[in-house]
Amino acid sequence: MTRFKRLDRLAGWLVFAIALTTYSLTVEPTASFWDCGEFIASSYKLQVPHPPGAPFFLLISRLFSLLSLGDLSRVAYWANMVSVVASAFTVLFLCWTITLLARKIIAKPESAYSRADMGLVIGAGMVGALAYTFSDTFWFSAVEAEVYGISSFFTAIVVWAALTWERIDEPALANRWLLLIAYLTGISIGVHLLNLVTLPGLALLYYAKTYPQPTRWGWIKALAAGFLILGLINAAIPGLPALAFIADRWAVNGLGLPFNAGIYLFCIGLTGALIYGICWSAARHRAGMNTALLAVAFLLIGYGSYLQVLVRAGFNPPINENDPSNVINFKAYQSREQYGSRSLLYGPVFTARPIEQKRGAPMWKRQGNKYVIYDYQPEYVYAPGDQMLFPRLYSYQLNHPALYRQMLGLTDGQRPTMRDNLRFLFTYQLGHMWARYVLWNFAGRDSDEDDAGFLLPWSATDSLPELLRQNKAHDNFYMLPLLLVITGAVYHYRRQRAHWLAIGLLFLLTGIGLQVFLNSPPSEPRERDYIYVGSFYFMAIWLGLGVLALAQLMQRWVRQEQLRTVLVAGSCLLVPVMMGVKSWDNHDRSNRYHSVDFAKNMLNSCATNAILFTEGDNDTFPLWYVQEVEGVRRDVRVCNLSLLGMDWYIQQMKRKTYESDAVPISLAFDNFIKGKNDYVPFYEIASVKAGIDLKQYINLVKSDNPAIQAPLLGGGTTSILPSQVLFLPIDKAAVDKAGFVPAALKPLMSDTLQWTLGKKDLYKPELIMLDMIATNNWQRPLYFSSTLTEAHYLNLKDHMQLEGYAYRLMPVAVPGASDGYVDSQLMYRNMKTKMAWRQLDNPDVYYDSTYKRTPAVSARMAFLRLADQLVREGDTGKARNVLLDSLRVLPDKSIPYDYVSSSYVPLLLAVDEQKRALTIADTMARRADQNLTYAESGAGQFSNPQLDLYVLHNLASAYRAAKQPEAERYEALLQKHAGAFGK
Repeated sequence: MTRFKRLDRLAGWLVFAIALTTYSLTVEPTASFWDCGEFIASSYKLQVPHPPGAPFFLLISRLFSLLSLGDLSRVAYWANMVSVVASAFTVLFLCWTITLLARKIIAKPESAYSRADMGLVIGAGMVGALAYTFSDTFWFSAVEAEVYGISSFFTAIVVWAALTWERIDEPALANRWLLLIAYLTGISIGVHLLNLVTLPGLALLYYAKTYPQPTRWGWIKALAAGFLILGLINAAIPGLPALAFIADRWAVNGLGLPFNAGIYLFCIGLTGALIYGICWSAARHRAGMNTALLAVAFLLIGYGSYLQVLVRAGFNPPINENDPSNVINFKAYQSREQYGSRSLLYGPVFTARPIEQKRGAPMWKRQGNKYVIYDYQPEYVYAPGDQMLFPRLYSYQLNHPALYRQMLGLTDGQRPTMRDNLRFLFTYQLGHMWARYVLWNFAGRDSDEDDAGFLLPWSATDSLPELLRQNKAHDNFYMLPLLLVITGAVYHYRRQRAHWLAIGLLFLLTGIGLQVFLNSPPSEPRERDYIYVGSFYFMAIWLGLGVLALAQLMQRWVRQEQLRTVLVAGSCLLVPVMMGVKSWDNHDRSNRYHSVDFAKNMLNSCATNAILFTEGDNDTFPLWYVQEVEGVRRDVRVCNLSLLGMDWYIQQMKRKTYESDAVPISLAFDNFIKGKNDYVPFYEIASVKAGIDLKQYINLVKSDNPAIQAPLLGGGTTSILPSQVLFLPIDKAAVDKAGFVPAALKPLMSDTLQWTLGKKDLYKPELIMLDMIATNNWQRPLYFSSTLTEAHYLNLKDHMQLEGYAYRLMPVAVPGASDGYVDSQLMYRNMKTKMAWRQLDNPDVYYDSTYKRTPAVSARMAFLRLADQLVREGDTGKARNVLLDSLRVLPDKSIPYDYVSSSYVPLLLAVDEQKRALTIADTMARRADQNLTYAESGAGQFSNPQLDLYVLHNLASAYRAAKQPEAERYEALLQKHAGAFGK
């Protein structure tokens, strides 16, 4: 081994140690928000998370979880350590990848390297690897149990293996590296599909080595071959289950064999054909065919991790998304059918409406001992003017049409043009949703708020609002990393064009290519920078090569080689050092526990054996984690409304899980199978205009009664909602037996729960919720999370009692309680004895915008509602205690005051806490003034101006009602900014 190789290996392991230490010190000790709770819960018991699954990741996480040695609170930590270790290895292979590319540029035998050569090559590898170590997006993914850390590892090792293969001249040995790449690619499918995007770039590397005199048409053919391989593998992932289903359908329906017989025959046939092809090509010395078939075999072996999904789904675990225990559901799971599809080449725009519906692909189910067609996928036909090539403005969901119009200046009814389409592509999709993330990582980030901008070297700091200036994610890198990237890319192009082409293609495919393919809608529930971490990886390669470029530029000024190397490499190393120092505080998740405490608080807000409706990732996945892993409140059934439209999920709700009995749903599977009652339109029938009995209505739906059926556009029928008024007779004996209605509310209880749902169409989740309410008969407590959107409360808020973080449905309506009412004694007991707030008051713990939104707002709102009710009841002592508890566990120093905090001021005045009230009011008024002034200046926008105006209005109103002189000051600030943003 040459001296250079020893130093090269040492440098790789050194950056590995730095990355491992960094990530180990900053890793989150428990389950993070978003998908992490689901992944940890699924890995701990090898369950089935959201499609298309990540079975290999779950298996590795399961092995790591054993290191918790029975301490359930440490399972999440060890699952997070999978990302820590994988990310550190990613950095290792990145370092070696850069040094491999640098060696090509140096173009000398390693034995002829001078000390300066060795210093430059190794310095390039370390600078690029460490810059990636401390880059914003990669660091974020490296310290939580998500798939992107280990996915990056597979990208790194595959690219490194390809470059290593390129250096091997002996064909047999080189082919082994190709088989390793195929195997790693197959395994990576069991983590995330992002790694497949590298295949076209690897095809260019293959061409460059195989054909020493490349031509333009040769490059084009190699690129086409790479995309063909990518397309074939991408099609095979759902295609193999589809072919297996065709074989099983033929065996079952045609030959009378039992279910799954055709699948076994298909697998035997595929395996036999592959073995025969491998043996035949070997016997006839067809090395190319033999290597290709072996690569397919190794790819399938890696893909075999998906057997874990089939096996575990067959045991019907609590988390079993899509229930892929049979070939029909497994095909849907691999195809991600529950997420729908979007047109990429030609399709409708958001203003389009179907003019016709045709029958699409048949929908199959098992019935008896046959496969039968029960419906057809709808295929919508649009007017020619409602469709366009390359549609970017496609989404009509939620508030997306309004956002499109706002972004593009379109009026109501105005159709977007191709110019609007391309403008959205370049300004929003490629600008806001990709280039902004590039600049976050290599120029600087404005803050950790949603839609935060980037920083430039000349970005002002003096005029910034206080909270923006103090935001831990406000990090300016002065574009130094980006300048190194650009310098390295240009230098690479000039010195090694073939490799530049391959790396450039990989950069484009993992960045712009992914954005074009994903076709981002105008809003997202969270920032999506983690998707493009692959493009940042390839930028880090160029960043490292920038060291070589600067060394060449310095030749005219510093002629002594070793001195030049020391100056350049040493100066460039300061760039990742700066990134690490600046970024540490906003990536350090140590001592952060509130994602789990938030979940426990939500569950502990519920009575025994409750059913709790949740909606999104962050009010569901942490709850799954604490129930599945830590065993907390397994008597509560968490019912996610985003999944309640899926037939498999409804069916799972109808089964007992742990201590939670089956959810009371009376509808049969055929009433909610996919395609049935997905959409229940409102169509008023005069005979029931005054109201319809909810139980009778559900029975009509259950029996497919023609009285409430309406034809669909493409054939078939669906149930309708015939009245906006629903009523449910109250079984007072059952209510009295349950004993959950406070004595003070019993006089308000009538014989019937009647309410106006409104003239609105229903979707399947709402239909199932109504079925639960009708069938439950007050036997089990029904709770609605306080985090739900308003529509999901079914207009029943006046029948709901807030008991913490959740509202309980009650057989009592309190007049005027449009936002529910509070049982002060019960809620006081819950908030004082059942809630956890670990480290939430610690200013040294980093809490990003995810924590400042739903968790902080839910907590402050719960304290506020309880204190307000106690003040109304005249119990100012308890009210003061509640308010002070809130200020203690959620202090401004760790969780800055938000718009809810402004409503604390009148309550603090009411309990004679004048000084605290004034401190909060002055702090919030000063910040609101700064935020609004900053927005008016045109320099940027840090907060929502309407919320800042709301804060000033609240403060002015509170002091006006208290007849105190501070009202004039806050009123003056309100008037100062009202003209710019409106009242």
